Amino acid sequence: MKRKTSKASPKKTQLYYHSMMIPGILFLLVFTYIPMAGLVMAFQDFVPAKGLLGSPFVGLKHFRYLLGLPDFSRIVRNTVAIALSKIGLGMVIAIAFSVLLNEIRIRFFKKSVQTIVYLPHFLSWVVLATVVTNLFNLDGLVNAAATGMGFQKINFLGDIHIFPVLIVGTDVWKEFGYNSIVYLAAITAIDPGLHEAAAIDGASWIKRVWHITLPGMLPIILLMTAMNLTGILSAGFDQIYNLYSPLVYETGDVLDTYVYRIGLVGRQYSFGTAVGLARSVIGMLLLVICNKITLRTTGQRIY
Repeated sequence: MKRKTSKASPKKTQLYYHSMMIPGILFLLVFTYIPMAGLVMAFQDFVPAKGLLGSPFVGLKHFRYLLGLPDFSRIVRNTVAIALSKIGLGMVIAIAFSVLLNEIRIRFFKKSVQTIVYLPHFLSWVVLATVVTNLFNLDGLVNAAATGMGFQKINFLGDIHIFPVLIVGTDVWKEFGYNSIVYLAAITAIDPGLHEAAAIDGASWIKRVWHITLPGMLPIILLMTAMNLTGILSAGFDQIYNLYSPLVYETGDVLDTYVYRIGLVGRQYSFGTAVGLARSVIGMLLLVICNKITLRTTGQRIY
């Protein structure tokens, strides 16, 4: 007689897999969804002693006050300008780097370059801000080298025109290597026979990149652009907070740092919550729009 082998039912097997999601679900519930109950503060004059249930409701008072602030348009303009610059320049450099990296045939050198450029992504801005400050402050290495060559010192961290450029440049330097992973994967998925046929026909390397590599990467480029645009109102709180000062509020202050100063430092909890909620709503609308654009252009959804 053949011995019967016991097989777990499909439902029992799926139960094991679903149980592995419980820690992540609990994490989201505790740190993401439960704190969303605090959004009610945006419609209250919140008093910590009275709590959420005891504070009086004021409707859209804080939103009307927000739209009437003379600084609000400037802060939104700073946020959008810095975020768009980071997205645009970061994508161009990451795509260019991935194309050039794909041409390297020496395996050891290629892996070494990848490791070096990926490393800054894994470092916190708390650490990198100290490095950037020591490099670009008035007594830093960059100004010491400039004065040694006969140039005047530049106040990188205190000049309202230079500070946004420094923010964008250091962020692109930190992230372009890690972002290039996606584009490098897209390049490797392109049929090598297309390049071989184009080379036989006499196409130069630049023409092959322009007419074969970039069109082959286009779906991924559009997808990454759509995903990055959803964070257009988030210009990088941790970076700017660790580098900026009152001297550069005019061009360096963004929505996240404004919410922090008003809501936590200034203890205007309701107004700070209203600013954060308005930013989140706009970000959600951008996500929906980007999802529709991506679906029409690439046939893929973001979510």
